[in-house]
Amino acid sequence: MSQTFERGRTVDVQAFIDDQRFTLFHCILFVLCFLTIALDGLDTGAMGLIAPTLAQDWNVPRDSLGPVLSATLVGIGVGALLVSPLADRIGRRSVLIGSVAFFGVWSTAAAFATSMDALTAMRFLTGMGLGAAIPNTATLMAEFVPARIRGLAVNGMLVGFAAGNTVGGVLSGWLIPAFGWRSVLLVGGAAPLVLAFLLLAFLPESVKFMVSSGKPAERIARALQRLAPNARLDGCVFVSAAHAPRERANRSPVLELLSRNYLVGTIMLWVAYFMCLVVLYLINNWMPTLLKGSGFSLPQYAATSAYFHLGACVGILMAGWLMDRMSPVRVIALFFALTALVVLIIGRNVAHDAGLTVLIVATGLTLSGAASSMSTLATQFYPTTSRVTGCAWMLAIGRLGAVAGTFGGAFLLSLNWEFSAIFGLLAVPSLIAAGALLMLGRHAPDLRSAERMTGTPAASQH
Repeated sequence: MSQTFERGRTVDVQAFIDDQRFTLFHCILFVLCFLTIALDGLDTGAMGLIAPTLAQDWNVPRDSLGPVLSATLVGIGVGALLVSPLADRIGRRSVLIGSVAFFGVWSTAAAFATSMDALTAMRFLTGMGLGAAIPNTATLMAEFVPARIRGLAVNGMLVGFAAGNTVGGVLSGWLIPAFGWRSVLLVGGAAPLVLAFLLLAFLPESVKFMVSSGKPAERIARALQRLAPNARLDGCVFVSAAHAPRERANRSPVLELLSRNYLVGTIMLWVAYFMCLVVLYLINNWMPTLLKGSGFSLPQYAATSAYFHLGACVGILMAGWLMDRMSPVRVIALFFALTALVVLIIGRNVAHDAGLTVLIVATGLTLSGAASSMSTLATQFYPTTSRVTGCAWMLAIGRLGAVAGTFGGAFLLSLNWEFSAIFGLLAVPSLIAAGALLMLGRHAPDLRSAERMTGTPAASQH
């Protein structure tokens, strides 16, 4: 059915998007964003997959691989802090395409590195591109899908990271014996370059960004007609309830995160995500070691780790589905609280049986469901003018938690802490994360989407 709007009629782009069904356009957008996140996951895990062969090939001790293994994480943090905010100034589309091409180029270049220093530098630059990709992808997806399915759509897209890690592991098992470790980096570099051309051809600019930045009405109408080809929007005036008032439109996105309206929420998001990644990275990096130290055989702890990631995929989708039906803040706080409960149970009763495997899967479900949903929540909390920046800075702060979790696990193992004691301790940061989100909920009790959080709607004519 065609929609015809009278010339000069004001059209709220968010209401227009929310009225649409999930169309072929949304499917194409979802696939492009899913592939971007999947390649991010593949490339992020690449160095861990090739490290043993690299150490043997270059005849270097494994403990000297620390800088090159951490270079990507550092680059991701820098990219999130410094590059992603450009998207709130010049647009999501251009920054996303540029970041995908950037990490593709440097991943390809890393395949030809001849020294540890050169490889470390190239992996740092690769990380910068990766750091700008995730927040822009999550924001674009969130700004194009109807509010009724936004949580599920964005979380479903973020499952791509786990899928990329899985594909990377399978590819590495085939590529490295046949073609050497450099082939993994070549594939991880060539694929983003191909994807960048697809994004250039099919990826639209965010309609809400175009409204907030004063783009021509004709361009906005063309973008909306990709969602609803039969809509007639000639001569309409486009506004967005999520659009910041004109006096705030030129403010630095970073300053907006720290403004009176958003400061408490920003700090609570940072605290929650920091604590979240403390738990997630300690488990991801040390669970096989902890299980082995508790008497598990290689097949047992390998299978348990795989089940953990399977539970993670289910949890991400479940959390997204619930966020579309309940308060997102309460859903994620509940997942963190359940994580605390499960790790406490593990800490008090370790058994080498199916019961422990079920508890590990439950941990993956609740913890990863909460972790991925934090990006979705950030895109809903911040206004259009600082949405990418807000998501990116939260992700960057979280990287500090990832470092703390990684080194914290090593420290606790050096003190000869047992598996159960370490898992039980993880209840503390999980509960802190839940508490931070509940405080965010008190600060923004009606948090459902950014449209309800921006205060006075602004109607601007372009």
